[in-house]
Amino acid sequence: MRYTSEFRDKTLIQGILKEIRRTVSQRWVIMEICGGQTHAILRYGLDQLLPPEVELVHGPGCPVCVTPLELVDKAISIATLPEVIFTSYGDMLRVPGSSQDLFSARGAGAQVKVVYSPLDAVEIAKNNPDKQVVFFAIGFETTAPANVSSVLQAKALGIKNYSILSSMVRVPPAMHAILGAPHNRVQGFLAAGHVCTVMGYWEYPPIAEQYHVPITVTGFEPLDLLQGIYMTLQQLEAGQYQTQNAYTRAVTYEGNRSAQALITQTLEPCDRQWRGIGLIPMSGWKLREEYRDFDAEHRFRVSHIQTKESEVCISGLILQGIKKPNQCPAFRTLCTPENPLGATMVSSEGACSAYFRYSRDQEDIQDHATRSERF
Repeated sequence: MRYTSEFRDKTLIQGILKEIRRTVSQRWVIMEICGGQTHAILRYGLDQLLPPEVELVHGPGCPVCVTPLELVDKAISIATLPEVIFTSYGDMLRVPGSSQDLFSARGAGAQVKVVYSPLDAVEIAKNNPDKQVVFFAIGFETTAPANVSSVLQAKALGIKNYSILSSMVRVPPAMHAILGAPHNRVQGFLAAGHVCTVMGYWEYPPIAEQYHVPITVTGFEPLDLLQGIYMTLQQLEAGQYQTQNAYTRAVTYEGNRSAQALITQTLEPCDRQWRGIGLIPMSGWKLREEYRDFDAEHRFRVSHIQTKESEVCISGLILQGIKKPNQCPAFRTLCTPENPLGATMVSSEGACSAYFRYSRDQEDIQDHATRSERF
């Protein structure tokens, strides 16, 4: 059965690649927004199978990567307080701050714990009433419902020693920022299927119309991604700019209305700094006033944070689709997963870590057209 499935998938992949080659008549630049899509593309070598006219660039859809340096420094400052147990997903521990990371802070004695769900952090708060427990609530629309559910549960249980440090961000404003920039190269988008599972894709048609870019919602398997690329190219070649859904088995136009209602109940949009990119208006979420007691920034009033980014790291240009990781002078030399200069080398969804893991050095890549011809 597995052999039959693999044979079928390979046959379908070959068919889509042939259709793509028939369709493309000029050079196009397509951005996959999600870091998970970036890793899938490089893992399966899809970037090397496409014809040379099709260039894939990598977007800012890695929540670890875009968490602003100021918030990382605030997280470290809060974590070093003696009364605090600071909880976070594992990816965030190695994200460099101005002078250290959470992993180093833990090594110096801070109580920093890795959790797999914000509800784990609520449980830690319940079991440690003499400590202040903080959860580093990063993520896009995909993780926002779980993050705010932890606040609602803590409130329902009367747990007063729990709070979240919010770095939740929204995809549509980031798309506006990329497309509205004077140096923009993006001509089409692959939208992230898991975000659209929650939010639907009703926010995207106005973006496609305003900037004349097709947007295709797609998943994360090779067939999903190639189908999304093919559908985007068909529109580009025809001069059409619509929003399409290539991930119908998981995504609807409306999305998950219950999850959206949960977000609306607890969060409100706010301006947010994106690491390496800068301020994007109304691109973040913060807790509403009635939940302010669970806001770690409000509770600890961390201020006087002086940030300092690496002068060598070009992760901001990478997140905007302007540069590729292997165009960075520090890639594989000064910057490695063991000694990262930027978050894009740390995160499991970061473009730099994908290029490092799947050997996308400039000198290692064979001619693009030669590889695609094999299929």
